[in-house]
Amino acid sequence: MKREPAWVAAIRLALLEGRVDVDAVIEEANLLDGRERTVRDVLSTMHDRDILRDVSDGVYLPGTVLVESDRFDLDFDRASDGGAHRWESTG
Repeated sequence: MKREPAWVAAIRLALLEGRVDVDAVIEEANLLDGRERTVRDVLSTMHDRDILRDVSDGVYLPGTVLVESDRFDLDFDRASDGGAHRWESTG
């Protein structure tokens, strides 16, 4: 089973689903049980950097950085294959 960084899964969920929480990131990234604290830390840091916006206890929406990034035409099929630097624009 392939695993990916929590931040990659969080960005993908934020852009594709419009909502991020710890359980969704763990499932999306295929992480092992017991990683909740790590994922919470990652989401908190992403919030601090305005990548995600905290809307309630543990629920995040895309933050200003993602919304204004103009990167909505990315090919998310490669998101877990080497990281965000490998995403290609489809436009």
